[in-house]
Amino acid sequence: MTGHKVPLILATLAALLCSVATAPARDRACGSREPINTLAELWPALYACWSPPAGTEGKELTLTFSVRRDGTLIGKPRATYSKLQGGNDLDRAFVASVLQALDKTLPLPITESLGGVIAGRPMALRFAVPVGPEL
Repeated sequence: MTGHKVPLILATLAALLCSVATAPARDRACGSREPINTLAELWPALYACWSPPAGTEGKELTLTFSVRRDGTLIGKPRATYSKLQGGNDLDRAFVASVLQALDKTLPLPITESLGGVIAGRPMALRFAVPVGPEL
């Protein structure tokens, strides 16, 4: 491996391990089996099936999890941050919407090359409903 490739690989892995993705604008259909080849394609695929319930403005949940090379989940997602009000019906509906979205999305249709990069690495996804009008 040449010296100039090592910093690029390390930077990519650091970004993957330390990033917390936030729900982007939807540009992928829920359940699409189109192959995912890059990290930029990965995040929209993970959020494509999420539709937060009405009345959950201001709620947030960050899940950390890992996938195998074939896009299947390793273990169970772990909540690493939440901004919920303490177990009311809207909180439960919000959490359920996040888990249902992941259930519909996984396994991810990732390419062999992306699978080699992300396999076993923790990914953190932030599901948040903004307060007020979206920009």
